[in-house]
Amino acid sequence: MKGTVTNGGPPAMHGTGVPGLDDVLAGGLTAGCLYLVEGQPGSGKTTLALQFLMEGAARGEPVLYITLSETLDELLGVAQSHGWDLTNVQVREMLPTANALEPDEQYTMFHPSEVELGQATMKMLADVEQVRPSRVVFDSLSEMRLLAGNSLRYRRQILALKQFFAGRQCTVLLLDDMTAGERDLQVRSIAHAVIRLEQLNSDFGATRRRLLVSKFRGRQFRDGFHDYKITHGGLQVYPRLVAAEHAPPRTQQRIASGITALDDLLGGGIEQGTSTLLVGAPGTGKSTVAVQFALAAARRGEHAALYLFDESIATLLTRCQGMGMDLRPHVDAGRISLRQVDPAELSPGELVHAIRDAVTRRHAAVVVIDSLNGYLNAMPDERFLIIQLHELLTFLGQAGVATMLVGAQHGLIGMQMSTPVEASYLADAVLMLRYYELEGEVRQAISIIKKRGGAHERTIRAFTMSNTGIHVGEPLRHFRGILSGLPVPIGAERSG
Repeated sequence: MKGTVTNGGPPAMHGTGVPGLDDVLAGGLTAGCLYLVEGQPGSGKTTLALQFLMEGAARGEPVLYITLSETLDELLGVAQSHGWDLTNVQVREMLPTANALEPDEQYTMFHPSEVELGQATMKMLADVEQVRPSRVVFDSLSEMRLLAGNSLRYRRQILALKQFFAGRQCTVLLLDDMTAGERDLQVRSIAHAVIRLEQLNSDFGATRRRLLVSKFRGRQFRDGFHDYKITHGGLQVYPRLVAAEHAPPRTQQRIASGITALDDLLGGGIEQGTSTLLVGAPGTGKSTVAVQFALAAARRGEHAALYLFDESIATLLTRCQGMGMDLRPHVDAGRISLRQVDPAELSPGELVHAIRDAVTRRHAAVVVIDSLNGYLNAMPDERFLIIQLHELLTFLGQAGVATMLVGAQHGLIGMQMSTPVEASYLADAVLMLRYYELEGEVRQAISIIKKRGGAHERTIRAFTMSNTGIHVGEPLRHFRGILSGLPVPIGAERSG
């Protein structure tokens, strides 16, 4: 089947009604072709099909939904659950009549497929001739497969449908619920493109859904899996982030934290387009330092976006206010956006989409992910974390965003500190906070372990938090072994 060509130019495109899916398909579906949408029951095929038809109806196109499985009332129920009006969508039911089980209705001389398939086909084609739609949905192939009786008759039926629509400039969606015992490669070979919807049930949390475009003739598309969810209003698709598609990095300028000693430690601040990993034991002040950079950006009139996995928004606001770092005025003014992330409900693709939207639409200058531990829990499989994190950091770097990553280590004091995921090599700078014991007190220290953006201090400085905010003290030059947690005053060995 050939796509519709306008004025000798490229084939016309039909939007699917799902912006994220159009992004994956590089613009939508080529008009005048036959497509296969397959997925298990509950994956959202009917929802996607209705969005596709309503997109056409909104453009004034005649559209037709031919159902062999769901009733009109069931379709109206789906539409009502999303707040849709199907007034401009023509629906034709091809369901068995109520008296189909009567003895007089049973065939004796012919196989049912020889009669029922022919009758259903003639009725469907008559409806198409009457409506003359530009978009058609067949729901579903499972019923046609049963009516056909065998694979040869079924394939010939699909080929006949393809030939019938070939000259009618009609875009056709075939829905398949994949209830057959084996994958239907016959229709896959006939279809112009194949879109597969999957749903994954984890041991805990919400069902994860993802889609894959496994074939699209003559078109470049975004391959791989893309997360999506079914919400009120239809499917929302979150295209996989490909950092290479975005603009190269801009000139890097330093961003100050607003605390002179901390900026001196960092060699003047952190650079735009770089990522900083803050590591340390719980309670050492990692999140507070990250928030300080976001607050400094807001005070400059820039936008900062914070994604919280571990701490609630109310707790963060109260805690920061108690340290003289009042975020509320900036949140109310829209200079700081806070989002609570529930790893059990949010897919990794949706999180990346939210961060991408904050950068492209709200021009966020600082992005804080608190914490990597929570981000890890949002991933269905740990081995994909580093790959996706690398793409995200590359994208943020190219957008000139200063990214703050908080990583809580296992353990409190000592050299046997460990992190659940090794991400230090991805970060451009690593800021370490440590507890140490001295004179019967538990104290804190801060140091810069790595910084690609330029020179920085190699010292270990005292670090405290109070009701007046963050305080970075003088270098702890008179002690050895601070990072071990048990420092020894220099010269104590000789005096002993």
